[in-house]
Amino acid sequence: MTAPLPDNFPALVARAAREFGPSEAISDGDVSYSFAEVADLIDTASGALVASGVQQGDRVAVWAPNSWEWVIAAMAVFSSGAVLVPVNTRFKGREAAFVLNKSEVKLLFTVVGFLENDYVADLQDSGETIDSLETIVVLRGDTPDGTVSFAEFLQRSTDESLKEMRVRSAQVVGSDLGLIMFTSGTTGAPKGVMVEQGPIIKGFSHYARELGMRQGDRMLIVNPFFHAFGFNGAINPCFMHGATMLPHPVFDIESVLERIEQDKVTVFPGPPAIFQSLINYKNLDQFDTSSLRSAVTGAASIPVETVVDMRERLGFSTVVTAYGMTETHGLVTICAADDPPEIVASTSGKALPGLEIKLVDDNNQEVPEGSPGELLVRGYAVMRGYLDEPEQTAETIDSEGWMRTGDICVMDAAGYIDITDRKKDMFINGGFNAYPAEIENTMLEHPSVGQVAVVGVADERLGEVGAAFVVSAPSGPPDLKELQSWCKREMANYKVPRYFWLVDELPLNPSNKVLKTELRERAAINLAQEDK
Repeated sequence: MTAPLPDNFPALVARAAREFGPSEAISDGDVSYSFAEVADLIDTASGALVASGVQQGDRVAVWAPNSWEWVIAAMAVFSSGAVLVPVNTRFKGREAAFVLNKSEVKLLFTVVGFLENDYVADLQDSGETIDSLETIVVLRGDTPDGTVSFAEFLQRSTDESLKEMRVRSAQVVGSDLGLIMFTSGTTGAPKGVMVEQGPIIKGFSHYARELGMRQGDRMLIVNPFFHAFGFNGAINPCFMHGATMLPHPVFDIESVLERIEQDKVTVFPGPPAIFQSLINYKNLDQFDTSSLRSAVTGAASIPVETVVDMRERLGFSTVVTAYGMTETHGLVTICAADDPPEIVASTSGKALPGLEIKLVDDNNQEVPEGSPGELLVRGYAVMRGYLDEPEQTAETIDSEGWMRTGDICVMDAAGYIDITDRKKDMFINGGFNAYPAEIENTMLEHPSVGQVAVVGVADERLGEVGAAFVVSAPSGPPDLKELQSWCKREMANYKVPRYFWLVDELPLNPSNKVLKTELRERAAINLAQEDK
């Protein structure tokens, strides 16, 4: 019987060292550490932070791809009493500088040369000045002038700084500000979401339980650590249950399948696009995926066919769907492991214990059961707010504590939600609301469609019409005229896309969600060329 879960990350690491000490905590290339060894490394790194002048409440950033060093550096931040600021690995120097300045980061962990990234040079070339930044620690790669290597940084730890670190660590509580996680900034400058430690542990303890996680599990982590799905939903549950973290820095179909086979992966979280890519891979049958047991997916509407194929083609016995966002500490709803397959396939579950949800129309009135409405959330999972953005916080969280998610859902009598789309992705065709995710789910039933993404484009007569970007199934590309005829038979006319384009792949963001903004830009270019 393992000890109860604490409400903060330093205590979670200490518990993992006690409960799972000799078990493998992380495996990354030639590097392997047990939970006891990881806890010692985190203590050393935290002592080095203290010795480097980091005070309680200071902000420390990590700008690097998934790696064992990322885990050590990030968890050390909490033990020093500081706040973690994960930085998007796709950001350019100017974007990263904005985040570092906005959050007044004092120390930055980053990489030079890892996966061809040189973030130090990116910052220097941005021309931006970061007055608060005192130290840059290079986790991997060469150390340019003015930086220090991770090995040299760890040597800064002293008996005195370790003593101070332990005092601070013991003072950390679950209601402390844990992370400032910046949104992608697709609708303007990135916003810093302030989240606490306790709600992350509380919410994802339910998540890990539904996944059936246990000591000795091996979790492949493709979801980037800077994202809630990566840190909250992978690093955190592995410390809870003594599972091995297998960081994977970049999603590549063949390398992921090789990793599953070689590392005997048992648990694999990821958005639908990842699993669809694996299922559609022409050489899938050449890889042994029999070790796979549990998967959690979400972050987008999930076609029934994808869940079925995850079980039948990839071999998962447990497939759980969930829903959350950075502003809700990463989780709001989840299916139960014993929910019927049709519930798992067609919903994102129901609210976690302690959370309230409701659906409202544009007039903020609750909608009838089965009708689409914007999802609102209230309870412990709601963020503190946006960093130094009181007006945007007030627009998102009302005086009664209800937070607008911007997601359109329908809810059944049992409280299970089905996400139909992002409110901003909906387009209006001749007065009818058209939801791209609903159209995509239907199109995936066509045997020649492997993946599809639909966006709205301007139309003089109807206001907006659909445009579909289609990735072929392994069986061969669809005849686009036949596909359009098929769509007309299978869905209401206002939902049928006007335009169809074949593409080799869909553009994904670092969290492996489809970049609808980029597809809208491509659609505009395609239409302009067709008009010539």
